[in-house]
This record gives sequence, C-alpha cells and structure tokens, in this order.
Amino acid sequence: MQRTRSPWAWLGIWMAAATIFCGALASAQTPQPHRTQNVILVMIDGMRWQEVFRGADPALLPIPGPEWVGKSEDMTAAAEAHYGQATAEERRKALMPFLWSVVASQGQIFGNRDLGSDSHVTNGLDFSYPGYSETLTGFADPRINSNENLPNPNATVFEWLNAKPEFAGQVAAFGAWVVFNGIFNRERCGFPVNAGYDPFTAIPPTPELNLLNTLKAETVRIWPGEPFDPIPFHTAIEYLKVKHPRLLFIGLGETDEWAHKLDYPAYLDAAHLADQYVRDLWELVQSMPQYRGTTTLIILPDHGRGDGTDWNTHGVKHPGSEQTWMAFLGPDTPALGERRAGTVVTESQIAATLAALLGQDYHAAVPQSGLAIQDVLGK
Repeated sequence: MQRTRSPWAWLGIWMAAATIFCGALASAQTPQPHRTQNVILVMIDGMRWQEVFRGADPALLPIPGPEWVGKSEDMTAAAEAHYGQATAEERRKALMPFLWSVVASQGQIFGNRDLGSDSHVTNGLDFSYPGYSETLTGFADPRINSNENLPNPNATVFEWLNAKPEFAGQVAAFGAWVVFNGIFNRERCGFPVNAGYDPFTAIPPTPELNLLNTLKAETVRIWPGEPFDPIPFHTAIEYLKVKHPRLLFIGLGETDEWAHKLDYPAYLDAAHLADQYVRDLWELVQSMPQYRGTTTLIILPDHGRGDGTDWNTHGVKHPGSEQTWMAFLGPDTPALGERRAGTVVTESQIAATLAALLGQDYHAAVPQSGLAIQDVLGK
C-alpha cells in the first residue's frame, strides 16, 4: 500500500532543502580568503604566441640555422625529432610540457588568437625596453623609446612594493639582459637587481654562487650584454633559497637572441628550457614552507614577433609584434585553463594584477596604469 507523507513531513523536507540552498548561495557569494603572499614573475624575451599555442612551426622547422653555432643540418634534424609532432596540440606539449600540463589544468593562459583570445602590449613600439617598462610600471611612457641602458624615470611596481614596510627587503630582480639595470633603475629602486655579466655579491657566497660568478667572468660572450639563461636563472634560485623574497623577477633572454640570429632550432630549445626552468621553480617553491600554497607564478614575454618568415624580428614595421600571451598559476587564480574569446588583456595590466595578488591597490596609487585582471584574481 502506498503511504502518503503528512503535511509536517513535507514541511520538514522543504525546510531542509531551503537550508541547503541558502547555505550554497551564501558560500557562492562569500569571497574566498586571499591566499597569495608571494609572486614570482618570469618573462621570456620575445617568445611568440604562435609557438606557445601551436608549437613549432612546420614551415620553419626544416630551414637550417647559421653554421657558426653548430652543424645546421644536425640541429635542424634534432629540432624536427623533438618538436615536429603531427598536430599543433602535440607540438605545443612537446615544446612547453609544464605550461600545457600544469598551468593549463590549474591556472589560466591568455593570448591564443586561434580561439579569439587577445593579449598585447600598448606601447606602440613592440620591442624590449618599452615592453618591460610597460609591464612593470603598468603604462606606456613615450619617453621610453629605445633599448639604451638608461635609468627608468618611472618606478616599477617592484619599487612601489619595496617601499612598503611589509615588503621592504623582500623584493629582488634577476635578468640575463644588462638593460634590466636601467629598467628597474638599480641605483634608485632599493632592492637587489642583478643583470648581464655583473657578479652577484648581495648575499654571503655559496659554492654555487661562486661558480655562477666565475662562469659570468669566464664563459664566451656571444652577446656582449647578455649571458646564457642558466646563469641568471640559477643565480635567482640561489637568492630565493637564502633570502626567501616575497616578490621575485626572473628575465630570460635566449629566445629573443636566437630568433634574431635566425636560428629556429636554438630558439625552440631556449623556449623548451624556459619551460623546464618554470617547472623547476614551481616545484622548488612548493617544497618550501614559506612558499607552498601561497605563491602565484606569472609568465609572459615583453613583446611578440612577426609572422611566417618574419618570425625572427619585431617592431612596428613587423605586423603582429604587439601580440603577446600571458599565463597565471596560483592559489587565488581559478583554473579556467586556456582562455577563449572575451576578455582582452594587456601587458599594462600586469603591474596592478601582481600588486592585487599581494593585497595591494597599485592602480589607485598609479591611475595611469592598467586595471588588474579580475579573472586572474577570481573576481
């Protein structure tokens, strides 16, 4: 015999359901607690969005590089074997496996124009100093119109944060390119900036640091103002282990240098190594109590490059050079993965976004800067 529920039973069911619904609604409307206490910004000079999202270009892979850096036929064959998979998705995973395994599943990546996602610089010049300055200060300054190693008249968000008591002495910048000394205005900014071939002596020497300083002094200098990426990267790692900064910049440069040399295999290898360094960095901070679960990682270039056979260079005369990409991974950034059409992001928004991740309102202090990227903040 079918039993019918009493009115009181139905009332209890409806009250329980209402309680669950209201609890879920309140949970959805209650802001999640802010967790990021540290930010690491990694910039990969001149790394094109095309390789990030499509992998190695099949049309460029067979083109031999210059003989002077090695036997071009062997380097081209090795690049095709390492990065020449059948599909764009396979090629990009082979080139940047950390980006497409961890960041794509746990963070956000902007700039795939094949999906309608737009990331770009706003400075109208599309080369390095203007790109770095826009990214680090939050706005394009027409006075920044060359790559000369001149002191930046504008304070970067790193300098702005270092001036606050809660960040003082907990900020540092390391880069391959000697011009980072000017971009961060090393003489004024008040925190360690180590770039180019300058020895790093701001912390007590360790065997690793002594070796790195020796390599800076003794290795062959293909580029007068820029060592190979392993040197600034591992110098930054030594500093991180000793000083535990809350805000750290690492600037890698080989992608841009090899591209300008028309060496596509070396450019791909440099991008692959940069991805490995980002993985090493992320795994290191997750192993350290000071950083585990409280660190956000930001990755992007300073500008784009031309398309097709124009891939090796950039600037206003080379269409597409303003096009960039950016990636975010951290405890406050929702795992939205590869972004599609909708939100347009610019490099001028990085400074405010970085500060907001640390609980600071940079845009209010510097109104000409771009607004923080709300999707990255989980808002």
